[in-house]
Amino acid sequence: MAFIKTQVIPAHKSGAIDRAVEHLIAGQLVAIPTETVYGLAADALNPDAVQNIFEAKGRPANNPLICHVSSIQMAKRYVAVTEIAEKLMHEFWPGPLTFVLPKQKTCAIPEIVGAGLPTLAVRCPANKTARTVIDQLDHPIAAPSANVSGKLSPTSAQDVLDGLVGKISLVIDGGLTSVGIESTIIGISNNDIILLRPGTITVDDISRVTGSAVKDRDNDTITAPGQLKSHYAPNAAVRLNAQTCGPDEILIGFGRIAGDITLSKHGDLHEAARKLFSTLRTADEYGKASIAVAPIPAKGVGIAINDRLARAAAPRPTGTKAHK
Repeated sequence: MAFIKTQVIPAHKSGAIDRAVEHLIAGQLVAIPTETVYGLAADALNPDAVQNIFEAKGRPANNPLICHVSSIQMAKRYVAVTEIAEKLMHEFWPGPLTFVLPKQKTCAIPEIVGAGLPTLAVRCPANKTARTVIDQLDHPIAAPSANVSGKLSPTSAQDVLDGLVGKISLVIDGGLTSVGIESTIIGISNNDIILLRPGTITVDDISRVTGSAVKDRDNDTITAPGQLKSHYAPNAAVRLNAQTCGPDEILIGFGRIAGDITLSKHGDLHEAARKLFSTLRTADEYGKASIAVAPIPAKGVGIAINDRLARAAAPRPTGTKAHK
């Protein structure tokens, strides 16, 4: 890609929303804050702009994108919203829950967004800046995380710039994200609810609303973002469930294991989720060969944290380095 001058505008600045919408209409890429992580947004109805997302990130073409909408009504223009889905949308939207649903026959979203699948992932973000941009555009934005594919997700505007400066035209700086990890993703088929990616809205939260159990997916076919085996990776190698660290390691603590730095000294899983990617970035800056991470309880939000850590620790694709 040719070098692009990247502008940064604070979200609270007058005209920031208008500028973002202008860039999107012009087919350019805009990084915008959401409550989860920063998203790399393109006009979801513009296939050329969406293709630029894949090129800027180096994202595999078989990895579908999430369409961000501003309301349930907007979602219904593009996907078939089942009764169960609508009930969950009323409970959790705006918020960090994504639905993978069958596309409407009249769906105008190009095939590239959903990686050629008959389904589409949709979410209504809680972040007011993101939602206002979508409202003004009056149709969805396609927006994966605003980072190089497979690397740590961005929770600040600076994180976006570290990976994508010169590749995108605009960053809307909304400060640090409040949730810190990507949304929960579920699929709904024949009234079955299937967990496609864990997040801070847990299976217990979903079951409480629906009265139904949430099933795990039963194959490795990629049907939603965040399912690649190696993902969310720092430059250093990652070692999990560590009590101590070796001479060329830095230890990320949790709870009673203090570590060199910690996700949460009080053992708070929501705090750990919010700080996960920023803490991994900080650990990476020490230049050690490996990052050791203390055990995280596999319950509630801890399931999502362990999912991200397992993918960060997975073998890297050929040609990538696990150390600096």
